[in-house]
Amino acid sequence: MDLLMDTRKRVVEKGIEMLSTNLTVGTWGNISCRVPGEDYIAITPTGMSYDTLTPEDIVVLDLRGNTIDGIRKPSIEVPLHLAIYNAREDVQAIVHTHSAYASAMAVTRREIPGAIEDLVQIVGGNVRVNEYALPGTEQLGINTVKAMEGRNAVLLANHGMLGAGRDLNEAFRVCQIVEKSAQITLLAQLMGGVVELSQDDINGMRSFYLEAYGQR
Repeated sequence: MDLLMDTRKRVVEKGIEMLSTNLTVGTWGNISCRVPGEDYIAITPTGMSYDTLTPEDIVVLDLRGNTIDGIRKPSIEVPLHLAIYNAREDVQAIVHTHSAYASAMAVTRREIPGAIEDLVQIVGGNVRVNEYALPGTEQLGINTVKAMEGRNAVLLANHGMLGAGRDLNEAFRVCQIVEKSAQITLLAQLMGGVVELSQDDINGMRSFYLEAYGQR
């Protein structure tokens, strides 16, 4: 299987997983990743159910937003994805979800504090809230890149959340951990509040995750 088709297949698989794990409902949210060896991204189409997508439905774009391959209309959040890819060479994949607990934090515009070890390891610290901008706009991309500085996740104000990673699996895992952390934060607030980790501890755990965690 060629790299382009393999990339499209992996995007489809993550869409099905996102739907089945309740990180979104209906057709909302979007997924993209870089095509290895090319200055292209593969992104989900707009308004199509994840459980009906085929690899041919995934749209391939260059980093200026021009369609390279595909017959579908891409996600309206193309400007958001491109802003991140063009600003962050380390980001290879993006998953944007509308999960319930993270969205609850997003609508109150309250960050998820750096208080949970797995969160700070994979995200790099707290999860900030971006400045609000309408979906599908270039301003949303600008605001999101700013809020993601030094982070692999962001809460999109009054919207949802976005996770980024070195591959699709990591980007998806970021979204799962942010959703769990949002739930924990809300519960902790009912019990008297969150105790945040020190910046030194956060830095140490982030370095451990990047340099030593998992099988090498």
